[in-house]
Amino acid sequence: MEDTTKKHEYFMRQAIFEAEKAVEKDEVPVGAVIVYENRIIARAHNQREMLNDPTAHAEMIAITQAADYLQNWRLTGTTIYVTLESCAMCAGALVQSRIDTLVYGTVDKKAGACTSVMNLVQEPRFNHRLEVIPNILADECKYILQKFFLENCRTK
Repeated sequence: MEDTTKKHEYFMRQAIFEAEKAVEKDEVPVGAVIVYENRIIARAHNQREMLNDPTAHAEMIAITQAADYLQNWRLTGTTIYVTLESCAMCAGALVQSRIDTLVYGTVDKKAGACTSVMNLVQEPRFNHRLEVIPNILADECKYILQKFFLENCRTK
């Protein structure tokens, strides 16, 4: 159990590093990494502002990278680590890509679609469901978001 927790914390710290990159670009600080056979095969952060693309969430970009790496749209055998609970768009993409496990940092009480507002990734009527492991380094993940929004509210 302890080794599993340490592994999840290690990879979540990598996702937090990605979220910090988003801050530098004035993007909402959400980061994601996808792990396959204990190696990171994709890493991304939000890029909506930079790309003027409403779908450029960290998860969506990471899924595309992982599919390219594996040369397969089916990402079975992978785990995604995300600093914030995924929205409905990203949750749908997680299901469609057949990712095995979602590990996330902090809940999104306004738009979370994996446990809080709704649970698309474990919807029994879908043909694929993910294991969900919430609240890994939740305080750190929440802090980076709160800090970003507090600073942006003051400057705008």
